[in-house]
Amino acid sequence: MAQLWGGRFQKETSATAAAFTSSITFDNRFYHQDVQGSIAHVKMLAKQNIINNEEKDAIVAGLQAVEADLDAGKFPFTPDHYEDIHSLVETELINRVGDVGKKLHTGRSRNDQCVTDMKLYTLMEAAEIRARLVHWVQTLVDVMEQHVNTIMPGFTHMQKAQPVTLAHHLGAYVEMALRDVSRLDDMMARADTCPLGAAALAGTSYPLDRQYTAKLLGFSRPTDNSMDSVSDRDHICELAFDMSMIAMHLSRFCEEVIMWTSDEYRFMVMDDAWSTGSSIMPQKKNSDVAELMRGRTGRVYGALMGILTMLKGLPLSFNTDMQEDKEGFFDAIDVVKGSLLVASEMVATSTFKPSRMAKSAATGFTNATEVADYLVRKGMAFRDAHSVAGHLVLRCLEEGCDLLHLPFADYKDASDLFEEDVFDVISMEACVNRHNTHGGPAPAQMEKSIAKYKAWLAEQE
Repeated sequence: MAQLWGGRFQKETSATAAAFTSSITFDNRFYHQDVQGSIAHVKMLAKQNIINNEEKDAIVAGLQAVEADLDAGKFPFTPDHYEDIHSLVETELINRVGDVGKKLHTGRSRNDQCVTDMKLYTLMEAAEIRARLVHWVQTLVDVMEQHVNTIMPGFTHMQKAQPVTLAHHLGAYVEMALRDVSRLDDMMARADTCPLGAAALAGTSYPLDRQYTAKLLGFSRPTDNSMDSVSDRDHICELAFDMSMIAMHLSRFCEEVIMWTSDEYRFMVMDDAWSTGSSIMPQKKNSDVAELMRGRTGRVYGALMGILTMLKGLPLSFNTDMQEDKEGFFDAIDVVKGSLLVASEMVATSTFKPSRMAKSAATGFTNATEVADYLVRKGMAFRDAHSVAGHLVLRCLEEGCDLLHLPFADYKDASDLFEEDVFDVISMEACVNRHNTHGGPAPAQMEKSIAKYKAWLAEQE
C-alpha cells in the first residue's frame, strides 16, 4: 500500500491496521479538490522561489495527468493499494514525473491539505444543495400560482382549525426553504477561508504566500490561526445542521403528502411515476417515495450527531478521529440532494383536488372563529363571543349539521346581535378573503407573496 511516511518505522503496518485506518474508499470523492489544492500550492511555491518554474511545470503537468486518469477510473480505490486520496495523488505523481514530484509536499501537511480538500468539497456541495433548494422553491411557487383560490382546511393539533388556501399552505414550505437558503449562505460565507499553508499545526518556516494560495483556490482570505486551521470542522458541522433542517422540512411536507393522498383525505393524487404498489393487495397505490424521504431524515440527523460527538472531546490540534467527519456527512449530502430533486418532481407531477379540499374545509366548524369575530364587530367582547360561538358549535353537533346550515333561529337564540348576513360572513370564501392581513391566506395577500417569491427567484438566475 502506498504511504507518505515510514522513515522512522522498522516494521510494516499490519494489513488489518492498514485496512482499518485507510480512508481511500470514501475520501476518493474529493480527488478533484485534492488535485486543485496541490496545483495551487505548487504554483505558490514557484512564485515564492521555493521551487523553480521548470519544477512547477513538471509537477502541474503530472497532477493534471493523474487527474485525467482518475476521471477515467484507472485507479482502484482499495485499502491494499492506497492509504487515502492524498497518497494516491502524490504517489502516482512521483511515478510520472520522478523525484521532482517529491517537492510537491514542501511547506504543507496532510492536516492542512485534508481540511482544505474538505472545505472546497463542502462549499461545492453546499452550492449544489442551494441550487436544488431554489428549484424546490420554483416548483412550489408554480403550484401556488394555480391554487390561490383553492380553499382547504388548515389544521392545529391535527384537528381542522380554520380555512386557508393551498397556496397559503405551500407558501409555508417556501418560507422554510428560504430560511434554508439563508443558512447555507451564512455557512458558505463563514467557510470562505483557506487553511492551506497552516501545515501540521504551527505553520512553516518557508516563506509561503498564503493570500496567493487562497486566491488561486477561490477563497477570500487565508485562515488566521494555524492550530485552528487544521482542527476546525465548523463548516462540516454547519452544513450537517443545515441539511438536517432541510431534511426535517421535507419530512414534514412528505408527512402531509402521505396524508393528503390517503383515501381519508383525497386532497391530491400522486403521479404513478412516484408511487408504488403492493405485492399482495392489487388496489394499493403507496406513497413510498415520500415515505423514504421522511425515513431518510434520520440518516441526516445521524450524520450531524456523529460529527458533533466525534469532535466534542478532541484537544487541539489535529487528531485522526477527524477522519470520521466524512462517511456519514457524504451520505447526508447524497440524501438531501436526492430528496430535493425527488420532492420537486413529485410535486410538479401531482394532481390536487380543489373540490375535495373545499368540501373538507366546509366541515369541522373551521368557520367558528369567524362567528365569534362577527359578534366582536357588533360590539361584543371577544371572550363572550367565543363562548357564544362554542355553544352554537355544540348545537350543531346535537342537530347533526354545520354552522352554515344551522337554522337562523338558533343564532338568534344565542345572541340578538346576529343578523341573517352572518351566513354570508361565515362562508368559506368569505372567511379566507377576510383574513387579508400581511401573511394571511386571502388571495390578495397570496398574490403579494407570490410576487415576492418570484422576485427572489429572479435574483437567483
